[in-house]
Amino acid sequence: MTDPPVHRERGEGALRALYSLALYLLSPLTLYHLVARGFRVREYFRRWDERYAAYGTQPGRPCVWLHAVSVGEVNASAPLVNALLQQRPDIGWVVTTITPTGSERVRAIWGERVKHVYLPYDLPGSMDRFLLHFRPSLALIMETELWPNMLFGCRDLRIPVYIVNARLSARSLRGYRVLRPLIGRALRTVACVAAQSDDDARRYRVLGARPERVRVLGNLKYDMALPEGIDGFVAAFNAALGTPRPVWIAASTHEHEEADVIALHRRLRARWPDLLLLWAPRHPERFARVQALAAEAGWQVGTRTCGPWPRPDDDVFVIDTLGELMPFYACAQVAFVGGSLQPVGGHNLLEPAATGTAVVTGPHLHNFAEISRRMTAAGALRIGADMAAVGDHLLALLDDGAARQAMAAAGSALLERNRGTLRRTLELIGDDLPASVDAPASTAP
Repeated sequence: MTDPPVHRERGEGALRALYSLALYLLSPLTLYHLVARGFRVREYFRRWDERYAAYGTQPGRPCVWLHAVSVGEVNASAPLVNALLQQRPDIGWVVTTITPTGSERVRAIWGERVKHVYLPYDLPGSMDRFLLHFRPSLALIMETELWPNMLFGCRDLRIPVYIVNARLSARSLRGYRVLRPLIGRALRTVACVAAQSDDDARRYRVLGARPERVRVLGNLKYDMALPEGIDGFVAAFNAALGTPRPVWIAASTHEHEEADVIALHRRLRARWPDLLLLWAPRHPERFARVQALAAEAGWQVGTRTCGPWPRPDDDVFVIDTLGELMPFYACAQVAFVGGSLQPVGGHNLLEPAATGTAVVTGPHLHNFAEISRRMTAAGALRIGADMAAVGDHLLALLDDGAARQAMAAAGSALLERNRGTLRRTLELIGDDLPASVDAPASTAP
């Protein structure tokens, strides 16, 4: 018995052809992008074959494919992938990212238990080669990665697609308006959009998703687990400091926020001269620069790679490694989460809350609107309208241990109330997981 023909909406072919033609005409810019980024991050000079799906190896066995664009999405997917690796060790996995930092995070979490490659550009030839090479039996797309040829290619090969932990900000919805006729058709091919919130679900429907295939399951970030050995990590940190000192952390900061961090630390040290700043830039290419900025400000600076712990006379300690942010959150009394003083959209606010650290952030939070709303309502987050207001919150919290404890308790309670998205997601995708087979010990495709 043959499969029924694939259903294509009227106008899909013409729209897809125009979109693909535009991508082919613009494809030389992809090389420029890789070279330009490579001068800042050397890893962009490597593995170009994966960017165009030119594989020199033999195709692997069928697998589950998960796409997570970068570090934040990889971290958010960890509870789901870890649960499936434990429950179904017979399943092979391929995980794609777009950024080298995402690639490093995949390797740090799962090592050789999954196969990692970069997602190819959304050219139809590249995407078809990727899908035919890895032959995924199920595709799990994290959050907001809506590439038309990717989605149509999965539909054409009868690969069910789930957009899990799906979010779509009002800003992103506006950004898709030019491609909405094509994106809408592509969205209607997916098996389900598992949205984080009612607002995300509504926007996906506005963009074109089939209403009956959009469900609100919640946010996987609430199901995060604390890193193993975090108590020992904090104990070693405190032992290295010797005398107890007040500590704050500026995390996931972007280039245009760096001067603000310098100004904030100077202001805070006027009140607490022995205050230590833990500084974790968002992008690895900024590690050396923030170290230099702190030194130019006249402070004693240490780094994780040279340390590994702050020295008793350090004023600033740069966390120039990946994957260690949560343990360092636990070492601080107050956390400032960056990407929020500039219109970046914010970063994960639940990670510091999960470690019991009071959380302060700036006003630009469109990527975390629902989480920031819930945390603020619960009393687990303080938002400053600008740098001065952020500084006011940091000053107040460093001076008020009871307020910090209340925020920590509120954050812990909020996380506990909202757990369960992992279970619901596992139930949702269960019927489309590959059938159980006897498999060798290795699970990499």
